[in-house]
Amino acid sequence: MIGRTKEISTFKKALVSKKPELIAVIGRRRVGKTYLIRTFFEPQIDFEMVGLKDGSREQQLQNFTYSLNATQLAKPLTKTPADWLEAFHVLRQYLEALPKVKRKKVVFIDELPWVATAKSDFLTGFSYFWNSYASKSNIIVVICGSATAWMIKKIINNKGGLHNRVTRKILLPPFSLAETKAYFQSRNISFDDYQLIQLYMTMGGIPHYLDQVEGGRSAVQNINDICFHPQGLLRTEFENLYSSLFTHPERYENIVSALASSWTGLSRTDILAATKMKDGGGLTTILKELEQSGFIASYVPLYKKKKDRLFRLIDNYSLFYLKYIQPLSANVAGNWQALSQTQSWKSWSGYAFENICLQHIDKIKTALGIAGVYTQEFSFFTKATPKQEGTQIDLLIDRQDNVISLCEMKFYNDQFALTKVDADTLRRKRRIFRQASKTKKQVFIVLITTFGLLPNEHSIGLVDNVVGMGDLF
Repeated sequence: MIGRTKEISTFKKALVSKKPELIAVIGRRRVGKTYLIRTFFEPQIDFEMVGLKDGSREQQLQNFTYSLNATQLAKPLTKTPADWLEAFHVLRQYLEALPKVKRKKVVFIDELPWVATAKSDFLTGFSYFWNSYASKSNIIVVICGSATAWMIKKIINNKGGLHNRVTRKILLPPFSLAETKAYFQSRNISFDDYQLIQLYMTMGGIPHYLDQVEGGRSAVQNINDICFHPQGLLRTEFENLYSSLFTHPERYENIVSALASSWTGLSRTDILAATKMKDGGGLTTILKELEQSGFIASYVPLYKKKKDRLFRLIDNYSLFYLKYIQPLSANVAGNWQALSQTQSWKSWSGYAFENICLQHIDKIKTALGIAGVYTQEFSFFTKATPKQEGTQIDLLIDRQDNVISLCEMKFYNDQFALTKVDADTLRRKRRIFRQASKTKKQVFIVLITTFGLLPNEHSIGLVDNVVGMGDLF
């Protein structure tokens, strides 16, 4: 098992606790939820069922029957339950008839949102099962679903029979850079950090995507096969990704596409203009669900008001797909070897690297020696006025030790050497920020780059700290 130490600790605590446990495991498609649960619990799982995508109520109940009969310990069901109340009554009878053991019984229901459709009455049966039996038994019930927003709304924040019943919640994130490196090492695949960052820009830390990568081939070769070959997994994953998580996925895809066009993020007003959507609760819900699912992030820039909140696309694969894969015709193979040498990619990779840095702020803080210091992270922008220049700063780390770290991120294939223009730009950003913010804190300039900084007359006395890509691992 690579990483997942916090999640495994949660499972271990549930096993030894003196109370019944209802554990909700949520996370985006392909992030490894099922693998984690099965790997930890499989020897002890007494009943497991996986929901059917687009299955009818009758098909889901038949699937329950097949799943129960597959345990080989239950008396075979010859008749499919008429409804979910009856199905969970049958499950209760099966669990009560199991040989008595000291360990907790374990029930695992995977892809629960696919089963608990609006007219299925699944949650009625499930809440009966939990409240009348499981909540009084020596049992762990693990429920899992990729539709994160649905799981939060219908399970975590349930207002009915399951209100406050979840005892532990796990939101499974993608692998970090360090975990991605460890994953490849476990497969005896060796990449240097620069190659790994190129792969991470393309597919993020999604284990199922990373599983497609082959050893003995460069990042560019792997990306070409996985993303640009007509049969490559990630050539068509975008449509599958959103349709598996959301009803009316085209509305979500439209917003994601609009956000992909802006490197600095879009306001609610900007999103409405770009998508031609009507202003109302529907947009609020979609933005909330995209954020809960880990595709976008929202933030209020420093010294701005809540109404100035910006939304930014942070899903690595979606960013890459919309920029480079979507424009291709259906059966035309792309050529990433050629595309990766263009000026377009050099510009885009700078933005993608910024995105990775924002995903690994904890590592940046460690490299700066402030892991234990309370901080807040912001972006900053100010428009030009007749009295003042405008500027954009993508990452400011506001520190409790009376310092603000102004971070400049550069993706480069060698040591980065500051030019006079670069140095003048950094001084201008620092000066405008000080004037606009009126901060009394010390402002340090931090350069975050792949192969570090090559000191010269432009950087000496200007750049206070340097963070290399190795620090992100």
